[in-house]
Amino acid sequence: MEKLGMIENLQASYQGKRIFLTGHTGFKGSWMLQMLKELGAVVKGYSLAPDQDPSLFDLIQGEALCESVIADIRDRERLKKELVDFQPDFVFHMAAQALVIDSYREPVETYETNVLGTVNLLDAVRHLEKPCNVVVITTDKVYENKEVMRPYLESDELGGYDPYSNSKACAELATRSYRLSFFHPDQYTDHQKWVATVRSGNVIGGGDWSANRIVPDLARALRAGEPLQVRNPNAVRPWQHVLEPIGGYLLLGHYMATEGKAYADAFNFGPVEEDALTVGDLVKIALEAWGSGSFETPALKNQPHEAGLLMLDITKADKMLQWQPKFRSREAIRTTIEWYKEFEADPIATTRKQIRDYFGFS
Repeated sequence: MEKLGMIENLQASYQGKRIFLTGHTGFKGSWMLQMLKELGAVVKGYSLAPDQDPSLFDLIQGEALCESVIADIRDRERLKKELVDFQPDFVFHMAAQALVIDSYREPVETYETNVLGTVNLLDAVRHLEKPCNVVVITTDKVYENKEVMRPYLESDELGGYDPYSNSKACAELATRSYRLSFFHPDQYTDHQKWVATVRSGNVIGGGDWSANRIVPDLARALRAGEPLQVRNPNAVRPWQHVLEPIGGYLLLGHYMATEGKAYADAFNFGPVEEDALTVGDLVKIALEAWGSGSFETPALKNQPHEAGLLMLDITKADKMLQWQPKFRSREAIRTTIEWYKEFEADPIATTRKQIRDYFGFS
């Protein structure tokens, strides 16, 4: 039998299937929503209203792509009702308070959203009386960052310095507890649920307008004709385009549905080890792709702690999922800047084209 490629596997697993997607109005969730639409899935989204202006969700007319429920992941009974009524085949849990700086301002809300929100989601899944594959999205920052000069493995210690990172590590631990307590892989015939977690970070892509993130700040500065303020140009980060981890999440869901037990686990998705660039390098590549612009490095005091370089070991995803990043950092940056240059004419067409080109839709 001919071995199917990635896009054929994804189409086989998701076309016509029911997908419950939390966080569907966010930057990453909107790209996932558009991708699921391209695959022919039936999607129900559950999230707060978009908090960016403009928002990618509104630009791609996300309301027309799914059944959109605007509600809080902390509302346990509402979440349970919406999920159970929908009877999904897959759940992708992206809803989160996702900014490190905001977690210093609102630590309690960050823990409530990222930990209890995840518990609420998993507890709702307990009430499904049908097979379901659940992927909980966390972050590369769940690891206890000891500034070691090697990529982190899925088996490494979890921790997190700031409230965002730590809350996501707590979400990983809560998911592991639910997996062992209620969705144990060895008792699948009783509950019929596979549950996995996925870790990625430093994601860039068109349509992100978050505050205090380098690419959105850059896009705003370029569009306004103003110099970009760069806090830490020497910080090294492993940049990856948003479509890289989304492809990995969907591929993991495919293997959970088709192969089962071995895939109900944690997986890293990131760039190759030698592909990290400084913030300054990213800005220079972006300015070159835009064709103009400049940046300044202001003197700043009393800034919140930001972790140093943290790389993910992606050997497990490569070996078990045959997943490797398609873009190197420079291509990810250029593709991102192309979106910001072109989106105003037709944001739906721009977003769809980048998805279809990346995944090789015929």
